[in-house]
Amino acid sequence: MADLQKYFLAILPPKEFREQVHDLKLSLKEEFGVKYALKSPAHITLKMPFLYNANKEDRLVEALKNFNQGFYPFPLSIRGVDQFRRRVLFLSVAKQPKLFELQDGLKIFGKRNLKLNLELSDTNFHPHLTVAFQDIKKEQFESIRLRVENAGLEVDFKVGSYYLLKRKNGLWEPQKEIFLAET
Repeated sequence: MADLQKYFLAILPPKEFREQVHDLKLSLKEEFGVKYALKSPAHITLKMPFLYNANKEDRLVEALKNFNQGFYPFPLSIRGVDQFRRRVLFLSVAKQPKLFELQDGLKIFGKRNLKLNLELSDTNFHPHLTVAFQDIKKEQFESIRLRVENAGLEVDFKVGSYYLLKRKNGLWEPQKEIFLAET
């Protein structure tokens, strides 16, 4: 019997930077009551949440490892603050061509191998690292944005893997790290 669970694929920046982002999210919760972004670790989404049979999770990971054979580690930068309308605040991710190639490949992989529907985020990829969304009150938006800008969070790192995250008890937890091909 199928045990459908929610998963998504994402790049996790280095641990120290994730902790800095988490601390910022905690301070936004204390200062402004914004807490929804605390449900997941700091990440750059490659494939939005999808349902998959948890009994076949190992097969999914193996298929992703095989898919990765054509993709190699690449540098990535996170700098600056931006927004989607006045509803989502995020740290900007550099427009690295290798990142777009990986996301595009995963989009095709998801459609062909997992029979997933294409979503707007699949076809209109805008890499970012969300720090606040959904529960931002309009009158607080500029104050929250200023707080995020003043945090000055930025990082340069080498992407050598991405993660399969799984929803557990309302939170997203990294399940498996999936490495790109060796150079």
